[in-house]
Amino acid sequence: MESEKQWYVIHTYSGYENKVKANLEKKVHSMAMENEIFRVLVPMEDEVEIKDGQKKISKKKVFPGYVLVEMIVNDRSWYVVRNTPGVTGFVGSGTKPIPLSSSEVKHILKSMGIEEIKPKVDIKLRQLVRITSGAFENWTATVIELNPERGKLKVLVNMFGRETPVELEFSQVEKI
Repeated sequence: MESEKQWYVIHTYSGYENKVKANLEKKVHSMAMENEIFRVLVPMEDEVEIKDGQKKISKKKVFPGYVLVEMIVNDRSWYVVRNTPGVTGFVGSGTKPIPLSSSEVKHILKSMGIEEIKPKVDIKLRQLVRITSGAFENWTATVIELNPERGKLKVLVNMFGRETPVELEFSQVEKI
């Protein structure tokens, strides 16, 4: 069972958020972990200040001391993030990081002017598709359910003479 990517919050030394972001992005690139750690964000918002009758807009950290990371948590990715200079740990209980809910993520991204990227879907119900990765790679399947909001779909795979439903990401299938 492949874990799916989710957003996690990491705690940093206050004032080191941008440095942690830069260090982590460098580490991800140098260790070729782009398939496990996707985006690193320091949530910012515009702050309007009026000084001497002049309106001044500056960027302000929404959550000082915290950085958001979109990643698939496994031992390797957890270790890389945890051992990035300036990171004091994941927000969660004990050793298991707790992902943000999709509504929390949508709210934060929207407030930053970033909309969640939805994959373009031109797959229809009952269409035949080829699975391009995962346990059923190169198998043909029939689409039975589409969930574009989550970026997922359900397909029926013929296994041992039986139709078995399998949930996949849109990126794991291609039209035939």
